Amino acid sequence: MDGTAAESASPKLQFAPFTSALDAGFWHELTQKKLNEYRLDETPKSIKGYYYNGDPVGLPSRLTLEFSAFDMTASTPAHCCPAAGILYNTNTMESFKSCDKKTILDKAAVEIWEAIKSGAALENPVLLNKFLLLTFADLKKYRFYYWFCYPALCLPENVSLVQQPVSLGNRFSNSQLDAMQEAYDSLCKDEGLSALPYFLIKYNGNSILVAPLKKWDEFFKEPNEKVTVGVYDPCTLSKYPGWPLRNLLVLAAFKRGTHPRSVEVLCFRDRTMQGVRDIKHSIIFEVNLPYIAPDSDCPKSVGWEKNQKGGMGPRMVNLSDCMDPKRLAESSVDLNLKLMRWRLVPTLDLEKIVSTKCLLLGAGTLGCNVARTLMGWGVRHITFVDNAKISYSNPVRQPLYEFEDCLSGGKSKAPAAAGRLQKIFPGVNAEGVSMSIPMPGHPVNFSKATVEQAQKDVDQLTELIASHDVVFLLMDTRESRWLPTLIAASQRKLVINAALGFDTFVVMRHGLKKPKQEESSQNHASSSSDPLGSSLFSNIPGFKLGCYFCNDVVAPGDSTRDRTLDQQCTVSRPGLAAIAGALAVELMISVLQHPEG
Repeated sequence: MDGTAAESASPKLQFAPFTSALDAGFWHELTQKKLNEYRLDETPKSIKGYYYNGDPVGLPSRLTLEFSAFDMTASTPAHCCPAAGILYNTNTMESFKSCDKKTILDKAAVEIWEAIKSGAALENPVLLNKFLLLTFADLKKYRFYYWFCYPALCLPENVSLVQQPVSLGNRFSNSQLDAMQEAYDSLCKDEGLSALPYFLIKYNGNSILVAPLKKWDEFFKEPNEKVTVGVYDPCTLSKYPGWPLRNLLVLAAFKRGTHPRSVEVLCFRDRTMQGVRDIKHSIIFEVNLPYIAPDSDCPKSVGWEKNQKGGMGPRMVNLSDCMDPKRLAESSVDLNLKLMRWRLVPTLDLEKIVSTKCLLLGAGTLGCNVARTLMGWGVRHITFVDNAKISYSNPVRQPLYEFEDCLSGGKSKAPAAAGRLQKIFPGVNAEGVSMSIPMPGHPVNFSKATVEQAQKDVDQLTELIASHDVVFLLMDTRESRWLPTLIAASQRKLVINAALGFDTFVVMRHGLKKPKQEESSQNHASSSSDPLGSSLFSNIPGFKLGCYFCNDVVAPGDSTRDRTLDQQCTVSRPGLAAIAGALAVELMISVLQHPEG
């Protein structure tokens, strides 16, 4: 048999590919990055993963990505090797499908080949362990589509086995294994790492010498010297090495040049079971490597991962079922708001809106509509104040109530509205306070008890206004807004006032007095300028704005006395409350976005 026939009959070396293992925390972090940082940006992003060489028999070679994959400064888990990756996150499913996968694989392969030729891979062996991750995140359904690629350079010819893989336990004595284990640990300590992806090794009896790849020329000085390379091997198969060996063999073939191209490979596997460390199951074998000319072009490359069906295609993970429903609702509520910052309002301060505490005085038609719109804007803290009970005429106009709330005399509006908000969205902090607001023209001096109750109501209202950031005046009568207006003005709270007529409505904000520290510094400037501004279209400072009662000639009185039923009730067109409520909330949002809001 001639040499060619003998070579073709020799067994070929095969490799166990990586299997991707993505923690749920990775997808959560990708979601946050996509919403808050990447937005519409599709440029490649650096990420990192790791793999482990101590898995039990039967497990696949796993490349793991966790929540820390986006933090390039985060430490790699102990006894694991890092892998540098590139994330290609697309905006649409069409972009995901049409992405030129050959181009991005070829680009990664060229980078690996250049690192081998320049010697950079010897200095930083992690450059041999690149991976690519192509993703599309459907953030409405929490479905994540992804496709991994582990770029591996192909040698010009198949790698033939000179010696079949055997376990170290069948090749070395226990004392040699202990010496090998100690030498590897010492090298890792010298390099400041808990695991080395590649290393060089010499052994003679119980004498074991190891060195990092960067010392190749010093370690193997003689041209005909036997070369043994070690690889941190995540594979658990007894006859096959793992994927990280592929690019190392290309580097070894490039370094050997025209010298004898037989190379011995040690696949280092380090398992600890029941407190006992063992490397006997590591394998060692010898291969013949083809010649690679120094001026060769980049070899062909492979590496795209197969899907669950064994075909070439992406994978999909659906996290909607395994996520906490409350957290899922919270993320979904914020989704549309965060999308505003991608293109339309990049400077929108959502954190300020979410942290704003809103006090709604009135839980009727306006109060219900304002509360729903506040939740739509992401407000998490809403308190209702009302003393009425739900009547049969309320549910059709007041969307937080239903027919059952009217039975048995009706539930109190404020607690019922708060409870309904929490059913709509469990993440909202909603409270309901049943109390009366003392009003001008409504006497309270009928008895000592009524006077004391009025004083308690004033104290409670003062505490509620003090503990909130924005006060909405949404009551039925004009006089009920008077006391909250005074208290809020004294505490410099933003007041949004909304009131309905039949086919008209008013939405306004009240002015805020200047902080004491600013009054003295601005007195001189304001005295020399027109207090009303140079024109009607000038920006009027907030401290010069009035309130609902500024133009009144007399104090408000009892507006319900001696009035017919149609005058006592708020008779308005059904759609006005939703319009006025939405505008009231929009006014609050615009004020909060002001630099001084």
